[in-house]
Amino acid sequence: MIPCRLGTHKPGFLLLCVFIMVVQVAAWINYSPTGSATLTHYDLPRDYVASCGCMPASTHYPTAALSQMAYGSSTAFGPACGKCFNLTLLNPVYANPPFHPPSTRSIVVKITDLCPLSKGGWCSGTETKTDPAGQYLNFDLAFPSQAIPTDFFPSDLKLYGYTDFGVWNITYQTVACQPNWAGSNDSAALGSVTNLGQESVCCPANLATGNPNDTCPSYSDQNGIPPNTATSNARSLTFFRSVIHSTIYIALLRCMYWITCL
Repeated sequence: MIPCRLGTHKPGFLLLCVFIMVVQVAAWINYSPTGSATLTHYDLPRDYVASCGCMPASTHYPTAALSQMAYGSSTAFGPACGKCFNLTLLNPVYANPPFHPPSTRSIVVKITDLCPLSKGGWCSGTETKTDPAGQYLNFDLAFPSQAIPTDFFPSDLKLYGYTDFGVWNITYQTVACQPNWAGSNDSAALGSVTNLGQESVCCPANLATGNPNDTCPSYSDQNGIPPNTATSNARSLTFFRSVIHSTIYIALLRCMYWITCL
């Protein structure tokens, strides 16, 4: 047996242990079907298989990550996977002078990924703590994307000197994916990949609002095997996401070993 030498553990590793343990016991956000939130955006490669394990072709349509405590899991799939939301832009969080869009712009997205919990970032909202803009939920839009017009976010280059405000105040509305999401009629974009195993992916094809029977459980809460969301068009693909999951699992084991050595 390897001797336990606390002096060999680096501070970063200890923080990782604490972070993982805190996430496992934190309460998920029970959000309403409609409400307000913040919206950021991030780069998601085309055909990338994100946390939910949705089909690569889902990236050909508007998708987003949801802040972790609303997503419902700290890794892999969660209850938010496959849900569709209509997001409406209000105004930028940071703009001086304040910017008011000349027209209302909305987009229906499907949740395929999670935005990890952070201490003070835009995905830091919990049941008892808001993000820097006072919101509990954050949607992280996969943008730029061929599925979304390049001018989706309004701007005034002449006044501000830039076109990307970064963070927006928005309203959200939970909607049925069929027929609202642009990819709902593309069979290649629906369901989950097959090669990662049913126990590690969950991405309902056309999740209806308020239907608990086709909602993914929380991977973190170990709620059992999720519903089989693979479709007849699912392809067997190999992505390094499984390696990431293995890394997290190993980190958990190391944390458990470290704790037993105290």
